[in-house]
Amino acid sequence: MARAARLFAALAALLAAAATGDARPSKIAVVGAGIGGSAVAHFLQQHFGPRVQIDVFEKGTVGGRLATISVNKQHYESGAASFHSLSLHMQGFVKQLGLRHRREVGGRSAIFNGEDFVLEETDWYLLNLFRLWWHYGISFLRLQMWVEEVMEKFMRIYKYQAHGYAFSGVEELLYSLGESAFVNMTQRSVAESLLQVGVTQRFIDDVVSAVLRASYGQSAAMPAFAGAMSLAGAQGSLWSVEGGNKLVCSGLLKLTKANVIHATVTTVTLQQTGFDPPIDVVQGSFQPTVVSLVHGYLNSSYFGFPDPKLFPFASILTTDFPSFFCALDNMCPVNVSASFRRKQPQEAAVWRVQSPQPLLRSQLKTLFRSYYSVQTAEWQAHPVHGPHSPLPRFVLHDQLFHLNALEWAASSVEVTAVAAKNVALLAFNRWYQDLDKIDQKDLMHKVKTEL
Repeated sequence: MARAARLFAALAALLAAAATGDARPSKIAVVGAGIGGSAVAHFLQQHFGPRVQIDVFEKGTVGGRLATISVNKQHYESGAASFHSLSLHMQGFVKQLGLRHRREVGGRSAIFNGEDFVLEETDWYLLNLFRLWWHYGISFLRLQMWVEEVMEKFMRIYKYQAHGYAFSGVEELLYSLGESAFVNMTQRSVAESLLQVGVTQRFIDDVVSAVLRASYGQSAAMPAFAGAMSLAGAQGSLWSVEGGNKLVCSGLLKLTKANVIHATVTTVTLQQTGFDPPIDVVQGSFQPTVVSLVHGYLNSSYFGFPDPKLFPFASILTTDFPSFFCALDNMCPVNVSASFRRKQPQEAAVWRVQSPQPLLRSQLKTLFRSYYSVQTAEWQAHPVHGPHSPLPRFVLHDQLFHLNALEWAASSVEVTAVAAKNVALLAFNRWYQDLDKIDQKDLMHKVKTEL
């Protein structure tokens, strides 16, 4: 049972050290031991040095939304299942911690609309391209160009961070990457943006919506910036960590020698005076996502395959119909041996079902002929992305920072790691009054020769 904690001392220590001109803070507090808290603890130690004590308060399990569930003596991802190949911070963590990428086990995907498959992947790349062109014209190329343009600009953040630059607010960070175009993308929808570049409504309804439902549980009405981050993940090669993605969090905390305190933080306050004026943190709603790991036999007849041996797909995405589930995946365990093979559709397998609500028994019977067990994890997985004006700030007070501010623009494990690096740099630059490294307007030009 987690014990309640009131977080006074850590903030007070920061402020006292700053007032007395100490070379570095003696103690730093981090609330949460998910990827954000683990990464920011790591980055803070990188910048402030190993002599700073870092206390990490966690009310639950280390890893946060990086979590596993045990089914039939094997562990399976119940949180974030994979990462994009361009997730440079996550790639760096894995390398630094001596972890390995999980062996990839191939499988075909399809998009289901409640009655038929509107798009089916084959084993042949050129045939997949031909099918996309046949059904949707050049919409898929226009989508790819749009996503690549966004990602090319977003990747500038790694160069900026390598040079020690930080941003006090989400709007400043986005503007440094893509100027007003990026800021505006938080205020207009994916659908509106894609229609403007010539993507058809049919392609948005069939394909784009299915990807957004699988990743965010939301529709093409969500803001374009968050949507572009999600669609980038669907286009690149994906990878996972052998042994479980949560090993990154526990590994970073161990590497940092952080003091993990199992407690619920209820209040952060400034001793004696309190915060005046009160701190205003953007509070929006979160999209609930339920992950059900079902060990059983898929009802392939529901998907139009009376003979389960003929069912060819390992992953199914859905359009807005059926509405009771977003995605269905034939899962591999977190430890994939060289001899491992994915279960055939006529065999009992572990399927991961993502849904907006817990599955009813009738819904489970729709998807499965029979099953041995059902285990669930319920997440407040992503913010309900909508226009926020103004966008939240990382700086809440002199030495108090809001790590999760960036997820209101886009939400993913790598985006959280980017935010963690930004907060660590922001704390460091503000501590040593290196204000030239904060909120630089002409940053693109400053490092242009190295971009």
